[in-house]
Amino acid sequence: MEFGICNLSVIPVRAEPSDKSEMVTQLLFGEHFEIIEKQKNWNRIRIAYDGYDGWMDAKQCELISMEDFQSLNKNNFAVTKDIVQVAILNETIPLAILIGSSLPFYNDRKFKIAEQYYSFEGDVKQFDAVEQNSIIENSYHYLNAPYLWGGRGPFGIDCSGYTQLVFKLSGIKLKRDAHQQSEQGQTVNILEETEPGDLVFFDNEEGKIVHVGILLKKDKVIHASGCVKINDIDHHGIFNKEMNKYTHSLRLIKRII
Repeated sequence: MEFGICNLSVIPVRAEPSDKSEMVTQLLFGEHFEIIEKQKNWNRIRIAYDGYDGWMDAKQCELISMEDFQSLNKNNFAVTKDIVQVAILNETIPLAILIGSSLPFYNDRKFKIAEQYYSFEGDVKQFDAVEQNSIIENSYHYLNAPYLWGGRGPFGIDCSGYTQLVFKLSGIKLKRDAHQQSEQGQTVNILEETEPGDLVFFDNEEGKIVHVGILLKKDKVIHASGCVKINDIDHHGIFNKEMNKYTHSLRLIKRII
């Protein structure tokens, strides 16, 4: 068994072992994974953070030891809070780090991957406990970020990648896809009983959950659709004033904490 870590700013993870295959998610810097299959120049991986499977280009794979993999699984992670910041490898080589990235073995403005050491002067949060009260503040960091299927960053993000990263910034783990996230937490029956930070889920005509957002208030939701934006919401769903119509049908409300 082999293990790896993302040592680039962001790495695409695809549905099939091909550059032409759809991107289903992204690895952010410092996120580690298990290699579960190899096929020519591709590795099928299982991401430690959320258990998500996909294919990455083997050329972008940085191997780590089983000991490091297990240690990263056990330790509280440090997460970056700046939209973009620069880490310095070996005191000379700059590398852009996106918000929501993980810094392995972070201590006193330094961290390491394998035997490579980095310095980092940006805003970092280390979690001893979850910070539910910071969810709303964190949700605004991605405002106006463009929608990108499979994206997890400020320059392209999808609806469930958005909610996952907002909660990661508060020390709370969510699964990757909207339908997976809908299975977490406790159900809230009606909007009148909701609290800021609750997740709202929306279905399609077949009844499949296909979209998720974060409640700011009982009548306002922030979500990634075209871009990360704020819309009105009621018991029917999301109402877009510019389009003068409902765009998403409300299915479920969940409180994660």
